[in-house]
Amino acid sequence: MNTRFLANASSVLLIALIVLCVLWEGWLAPLRPEGSWMILKPVPLLFAVFGVLKGRRYTYQWLSMLVLLYFTEGVMRAFDPGLTGILAMIEAVLAAALFVFVLLYARATAPSRQKAAPES
Repeated sequence: MNTRFLANASSVLLIALIVLCVLWEGWLAPLRPEGSWMILKPVPLLFAVFGVLKGRRYTYQWLSMLVLLYFTEGVMRAFDPGLTGILAMIEAVLAAALFVFVLLYARATAPSRQKAAPES
């Protein structure tokens, strides 16, 4: 796959996951009606935004581990009733897709996979 496509898809999925988390815990279905500290849930993802947008392989590597926490939360909360369960399923799908694209990008940009420049 084209690394540009993988980078763009990863960027879109990362931003979508951040937006979903903010909307979910801020307005759509917060853990408590008066608000909670869960609104800070997307903060760790914010540290990855610039690295992903700039195509830094190291950021993709650690993001692949971090996003599994969001996948796990989505799977666990998917059993909650109502809108919370639906949002949790969306979170799990976004996190799983982000995980796949991040891994594919990290694999495609591995130094061992780069073609050696022809010697003159």
